[in-house]
Amino acid sequence: MSDLPVLNVGILETVKKIDEKSVDGALRAALKNLDRKIVALDDDPTGVQTVHGISVYTDWDSRSVEAGFAETNSLFFILTNSRSFTAEETKKAHTTMAENIAAVSAKTGKKFIVISRGDSTMRGHFPLETAVLRETLEKKTGKKIDGEIIFPFFKEGGRFTIGNIHYVKEKSGLVPAGQTEFAKDKTFGYHASHLGEWVEEKTKGIFKKDSCAYISLDDLRSFDVEKIAGQLKSVHDFNKVIVNAVDYVDVKVFMLAFINAIHSGKEFMFRSAAAVTKVLGGVSDRPLLSKSELVEKGNTNGGIVLIGSHVNKTTQQFEALRELGGKVEFIEFNQHLVLKDGGLEGEVERVIALAEKNILLGKNVVVYTRRERFDLDTDDKEKQLLVSVKISDAVTSVIGKLKVRPSYIIAKGGITSSDVGTKALKVKKALVMGQIKPGIPVWMTGPESKFPDMPYIIFPGNVGEIDTLKKIVEELSFL
Repeated sequence: MSDLPVLNVGILETVKKIDEKSVDGALRAALKNLDRKIVALDDDPTGVQTVHGISVYTDWDSRSVEAGFAETNSLFFILTNSRSFTAEETKKAHTTMAENIAAVSAKTGKKFIVISRGDSTMRGHFPLETAVLRETLEKKTGKKIDGEIIFPFFKEGGRFTIGNIHYVKEKSGLVPAGQTEFAKDKTFGYHASHLGEWVEEKTKGIFKKDSCAYISLDDLRSFDVEKIAGQLKSVHDFNKVIVNAVDYVDVKVFMLAFINAIHSGKEFMFRSAAAVTKVLGGVSDRPLLSKSELVEKGNTNGGIVLIGSHVNKTTQQFEALRELGGKVEFIEFNQHLVLKDGGLEGEVERVIALAEKNILLGKNVVVYTRRERFDLDTDDKEKQLLVSVKISDAVTSVIGKLKVRPSYIIAKGGITSSDVGTKALKVKKALVMGQIKPGIPVWMTGPESKFPDMPYIIFPGNVGEIDTLKKIVEELSFL
């Protein structure tokens, strides 16, 4: 497969303009008439990176699903953390989720739309998750799901779809996704950048590139809702719908066509990034969160940053953070000790002792995994995933075993931040406060958590500029 050209980021400014105010007015009216509960199943906690005032449940038992359906908000999230699951665990969990969603829907008489928020630059258990959801929901509800909408656009993360090819912004260029480091993921890697080819690759040819419906930028920017709705109405047998987008207005126009198709009797499921949840959930814009909203008065302890992600952007952001020098205490966690009997347990104790000492002195602490990735010498993806989970459990237990309350907590990386939220902080339900920087969400922990009513900053591995992490630590610091 030959490499596709890298596009100059300036191409985003050449797309035909559209009157977004007209689109917004039409969308507000359409959403009022969409009597559906929107359930976002999030494979790590970064999916809330565009919303605020929305609940996140960290389990999917019937009580949590019932609570989500009972909320006045049309949208709620369930954190599945399935990107750290084996295929078998994923299948079991998504079967249970679908069964509980269908049961609560039948009990309440409330229809629903499922969003499988698992983009993470097109990584994760696809097509397994949505295939299991489809099979279970169709069995339990008796209704056919006509299609799956593939929608990885995420402006805040620099991810755009143009000409059916998905791009990742790197410096001043748009790099085809299949040519980035994310596509080389040991567990969830892929080759294709064209989303139709990606579908064919990931489904092993069950769904073909030529069977996909493609929603073009030209039709979106021409505000041709009827044409797009017509495309959606022709989709059947769970075929895939590929949506091009370079800005939020494209998502909004598409949703008008989507709602039109829903009212005609069609049923769809989404596999998407975070832009879809914001627009379909009718979530408004809000300013970025400030220090006064995030650091509690009277707490003179230092904060803690936990860095688990190993993508190149995280490493660059970590190096920029190092420029703060003596203002921050840097503590390396040697995850390579996983091969030594009792090695990780001893490392956890060492790191916690150092962290607590400095936090009590009012110093900010950065705990980071050794920057050389630890990869087993094996092609067994499941075995590699299990070792990764063992390492992640050890790293995140640093937060779980803290005896002092830090002034703030930042976790860097999708799986790392999920494990900190659920395993270390023991959050059962959180409220999304908003974002501290574009694409970087903040939870307010619940009363049941290890540190109640604490803002918890979830920093995805592949989001932000090189100096974003450094700026956040400086803003939140007492130093």
